[in-house]
Amino acid sequence: MKLALVTRFMAAGLVLLLPITPCSAEAAVGKASADSPTMSNEDLNAISERIRQTGAKMRADLKQARARLESQKAEQEAARIQQAKKEAASQARAQQEASMQAETRKRQASLEAQRTQDAQKQAQHQVDLKRQEALAKAQAKAEKQAARDRAAQALQAARQSSGVRAFAEAP
Repeated sequence: MKLALVTRFMAAGLVLLLPITPCSAEAAVGKASADSPTMSNEDLNAISERIRQTGAKMRADLKQARARLESQKAEQEAARIQQAKKEAASQARAQQEASMQAETRKRQASLEAQRTQDAQKQAQHQVDLKRQEALAKAQAKAEKQAARDRAAQALQAARQSSGVRAFAEAP
């Protein structure tokens, strides 16, 4: 409760203590003065007691209002702190989730790069194998051709050394 509201209640309480209409107040004063020119001690004591009780009641009401105000402020502060904690936890979760997603993306990119590198190595290996295979075939073909050439030269050398008659065909 705000302090201005408390003062309004106090002012309203004081206003209620005043007589309702000015006429009735004058009538009460006129009646009192007509009946007795001065107030008795008992009347004054009753009035002062009533004023003391009203003051005590107002102080108690003010004390209760202050206590309610402090309680409300404490509750609002606790709610604000609780909300701040929730927001901080929410931000921490969001940040953790973002870092986990970034880590996952990084891991996936690393795996993709590794796969690409492995595929390139495999392709290069296949190319090297084909090249070696082609080279081996070419070398085998060249060796075969060289063997044929040597055989042909050996045959020709054998023909020349033994003469033409040795290999002549029978008619």
